[in-house]
Amino acid sequence: MSLSLVQSRALLGLDAAAVTVEVHLANGLPSFTLVGLADVEVKEARERVRSAIQNAGLEFPNNKRITVNLAPADLPKDSGRFDLPIALGILAASGQIDTTRLAGHEFAGELSLSGELRPVRGALAMALALHQGQVLTRLVLPPGSAEEAALVPDAQVYRARHLLDVVQQFLPASSDAEPLPPSEGWSRIASTPPNTHAHYADLSDVKGQTGAKRALEIAAAGGHSLLLSGPPGSGKSMLAQRFAGLLPAMSTLEALQSAAISSLGGRFAMAHWGQRPTASPHHTASAVALVGGGSPPRPGEISLAHHGVLFLDELPEFPRSALEALREPLETGHITISRAARRAEFPARFQLVAAMNPCPCGYLGASQRACRCTPDQVHRYQGRLSGPLLDRIDLHVSVSALPADELLQAVPGEPTADIRERCHAARGRALARQGKTNQALAGQEIDEHAALDDAALKFLHIAATRLAWSARGTHRTLKVARTIADLASSEHITVAHLAEAMQYRPMARNA
Repeated sequence: MSLSLVQSRALLGLDAAAVTVEVHLANGLPSFTLVGLADVEVKEARERVRSAIQNAGLEFPNNKRITVNLAPADLPKDSGRFDLPIALGILAASGQIDTTRLAGHEFAGELSLSGELRPVRGALAMALALHQGQVLTRLVLPPGSAEEAALVPDAQVYRARHLLDVVQQFLPASSDAEPLPPSEGWSRIASTPPNTHAHYADLSDVKGQTGAKRALEIAAAGGHSLLLSGPPGSGKSMLAQRFAGLLPAMSTLEALQSAAISSLGGRFAMAHWGQRPTASPHHTASAVALVGGGSPPRPGEISLAHHGVLFLDELPEFPRSALEALREPLETGHITISRAARRAEFPARFQLVAAMNPCPCGYLGASQRACRCTPDQVHRYQGRLSGPLLDRIDLHVSVSALPADELLQAVPGEPTADIRERCHAARGRALARQGKTNQALAGQEIDEHAALDDAALKFLHIAATRLAWSARGTHRTLKVARTIADLASSEHITVAHLAEAMQYRPMARNA
């Protein structure tokens, strides 16, 4: 048979669109044509496939006109994932393997010139998309990619190390050719997610900083964003890097979604399975690197931090355009990337933890060293952060540097496990009451679940009027107060809870 069809998948965002690799062999001048909106690395598959088939001891139809179509033709295809299905299509069209036996299988894998299979990016994202779409198929993937895809429950994943391992499974039943020797390169991978215990750095390493640790506890209990401001060396980065350990353990679905995005970005490691990610981009990162982009669209740092923490150190040093791009994802929990030909949506439900110095030299208000910045320099430095962005950050905390004698003589702080237990209990109260964290409350839900007593309501009216809070600022203060009340096991928000929440709102810049 001179025509064969092999199934594969192309990734566009987190969607795995079906791709049919159609191979036709015809008489005529020998050629190898590949069509179907293929990117450069896909077109280079012609040389890889030719060498892999020949070096594997199989017959490449050099005397035929070979046409390979990747359908649908209007869907962009990138990466070397189509090497294996193209090779199988040529072998099936030339009668070396059985085309009918390929039904019910989908293939992805990059071929080396010797025929060895190399892992491809986004295997876990592809398997998760198939699982969520309830598509029943057998995935044949290279080593490394197969183990990723097998993390998805009920996935039927087969691992193949070499092109010959795949060919051996699809030989014609009545083939007169000499059978290939048995190989251990083909195996079924059980879809059992590993029970990996997530390991995080402990907060007991940070000495002192009781106020900052309290803010971390509130942020973890309610899902709030946090900004730490203080002089260099005061412990802002240490606190932020330990924040993920206060969050509750990831569910299987959360772990799969987080790992799928990491796999799509080529960053997934089995050792990090079930561990909440902490993305820490450098302050020179562009807006595209932060929120995602490119053609085809790739996830940015905010999506790689999905169900985890996005830590932005030296916040005012980031480009203004990059910071302003965070405003929508902070509110909605997802980012939509639109290009002329394609549109992709990535989840971005992260907790923002940012750190900054109070002035260019970093020592404004510090007791150990005098600040040498002029008021105009301080104003310009702090003015790099727009009011709308600061208004979307729930907790603003000042972190002071500890004197040397206190730092050296201080006992270890409270361990992460004890604080996490309190955060987990407070989250449980919020979930039992409203089905979501306090930070996610919106509109009528805030009035319904805030439960202020009369004194607290009067106090909030006075504070919002005198401090000229925006509607968003008022609601965010109310949600932080609700979290503080949950930590105190209180059904109602009292004046004490509101007073503490008020301390975490930024002061007016002209104050």
